[in-house]
Amino acid sequence: MRIIRPLAVLLAAAVTLGALTGCGGDEKSAGSTGSAVSAERCDQNKAAGTVTYLSGYYWQASASILEVIAADRLGYFKDLCLDVRLQPGSGDVSQNTKLLASGRVQVGGLSQQDTMTANANGLRITGISSYSDAGLDILMTMPSVSDLAQLKGKTLGQKGLVPVGVSAMLDKAGLAKGDVKEVKVGYDPTILPRGQVDALVGFVSNEPLQLEAAGTPVKVWQPKDFGVPGSLGSFAANPDFLKKHPTAAQDFLRAVFKAYQYCAQPAHVDECIGYQHDKAGADSDPAHETAVWKKETEVVAGSPLPGKFGSVDVANIKALADVVTRYGGVEVSPDDASSWFDDSFSDPVVGADGTVVWPAP
Repeated sequence: MRIIRPLAVLLAAAVTLGALTGCGGDEKSAGSTGSAVSAERCDQNKAAGTVTYLSGYYWQASASILEVIAADRLGYFKDLCLDVRLQPGSGDVSQNTKLLASGRVQVGGLSQQDTMTANANGLRITGISSYSDAGLDILMTMPSVSDLAQLKGKTLGQKGLVPVGVSAMLDKAGLAKGDVKEVKVGYDPTILPRGQVDALVGFVSNEPLQLEAAGTPVKVWQPKDFGVPGSLGSFAANPDFLKKHPTAAQDFLRAVFKAYQYCAQPAHVDECIGYQHDKAGADSDPAHETAVWKKETEVVAGSPLPGKFGSVDVANIKALADVVTRYGGVEVSPDDASSWFDDSFSDPVVGADGTVVWPAP
């Protein structure tokens, strides 16, 4: 489960327009139902009925959440004749995967690692897209730590488990299982600078920003810097929904990708955070949510997939399968993992130049 606490200040660095992958599509909705789709495709999408989207963790401004809120508010779903219902997830990955597999929800934000684990445990879910091969899971230490090997014999705080990417990173740093004492902790990151733990698991767009805002910067260790694969901004779907309503699934991604490219532009960040604030209500701290969104779009821009924007990278999937098998407690072969993902829904949505194909063909 991912818990977010408010930040006191905005993240200082903003992502520039030129750094974003495929940052075209700054047009707002035309505002009329079916304006971005043919009459035939409109009928096909309407036949899907209500498409229920499940967020990963309530309405925080993360990739795979904020852009769905924005797609709804900007009218992109309406333009494509899609009736999309937005449902907040609680952060319980096991519950989210069960809802997807059962068909009670059709599409959700779910990491590719979690999609693999779900399938390995008998839940049929199909991964349909991702923005990046860099994950959000990180390890934090105080700046005095210059090598992860220094953590041998030290204490590591985790919130129930150490993410597979962080486990792989520690292994690559020469730390065997048991070399670091793991303790379960709560959601207060100040236990690290207070010395209650020597290292702390977290998210790159959360705890480090909180501590920096409080005047206590920490050192952030990212698995991607150790050659460990990950995923960010990934979507998964119910296989029966994909089979019965392929144009609706495709156009869901079309609307969402267009909204991502719109909201990732600096000129539109405040507008899109406003949509998130309207959705989340009193639970939203605009300054904190802005920091989260800017950091995650920065990560996406810095570690794009080698294919089209939002695509499924088979090489990354196979590499992730090895990580999940070695550190996730389930057996996942590269071939099985590849069969649990399908790029036929994301590929037609994006043109060769990286921008979303709009209107739909």
